[in-house]
Amino acid sequence: MNIREKFYWLMGGVLALLVIASLVGWLLQRRRGANAVIDNLNARIRAWWVMTAVIAACFLLGDIATVVLFALASGFALREFITLTPTRPGDHLPLVVCFYVLLPVQYWLIGTGWYNLFAIFLPVYGFLLLPVLTAISGDTELFLERVTKIQWGVMITVYCISYTPALLLLDLPGYRGQNLLLLIYLLLVVQISDVLQYVFGKLFGRHKIAPNVSPSKTIEGFGGGGGSAIAIGTALWWVTPFTPLQACGMATVIVLAGFLGGLALSAVKRSLGAKDWGSMIEGHGGMLDRLDSVSFAAPVFFHFTAYFFMP
Repeated sequence: MNIREKFYWLMGGVLALLVIASLVGWLLQRRRGANAVIDNLNARIRAWWVMTAVIAACFLLGDIATVVLFALASGFALREFITLTPTRPGDHLPLVVCFYVLLPVQYWLIGTGWYNLFAIFLPVYGFLLLPVLTAISGDTELFLERVTKIQWGVMITVYCISYTPALLLLDLPGYRGQNLLLLIYLLLVVQISDVLQYVFGKLFGRHKIAPNVSPSKTIEGFGGGGGSAIAIGTALWWVTPFTPLQACGMATVIVLAGFLGGLALSAVKRSLGAKDWGSMIEGHGGMLDRLDSVSFAAPVFFHFTAYFFMP
């Protein structure tokens, strides 16, 4: 199959799942009436229809549209992170540079295929520049804490998330021109894992993994949802450059990294006294609530793919 045939089969499967999920959600609401869990599930399904449409549009429009989409997503996620993180007037200059210089340059490097600089631009030059800009303001109160928050926000919301469209840069033998499918594969496994962990946790969850950090994360939810996502990732090997066994291993890496990312960023939210990063996406919270797992899974998946499958 060529890339378009694979894409149409993949999207057809996703749409079929969304239709089934929508019907199940509608039936549950009719039979049980108002219920917070069912309402949240239906809100998530509606949001998934929109997100699927956006992903499909980016595929049809090409690589540049995909890079622009994730640049916008990083911008919204960074805004949510900074909104929940207390700042001072002395932070205004580094924040302006983050939004209007560091973020667009990072994605411009991906769009132009400049991998060597993309990989080090933020961890080296951005990391060194931000404390200098903060120091120029002359405000030294809580200097280290303030700089660290901004640096961490940029690394999570811009650098780590940018590894998703960076998958387009990989030159994989026998897979040239199909990297958008690899990007969709990553997103599907991450998001299916998140959704199924939520569902399994609500249905069977008894033993909480970290109750003070994320009360909804349970051993049963992680085992059932994560295991199901790995099985689906394995079944989707045909859209990747992997064999079924390799796809199983890579899906496992994605699920584990995504789970740890969600857990770590939940701890950040709790430390800031917030339940969600925002309210941009109905049923999902903010943009960063939807991309917290991706922020950890994308760079790990990228480097595993590059190390094991590039010559």
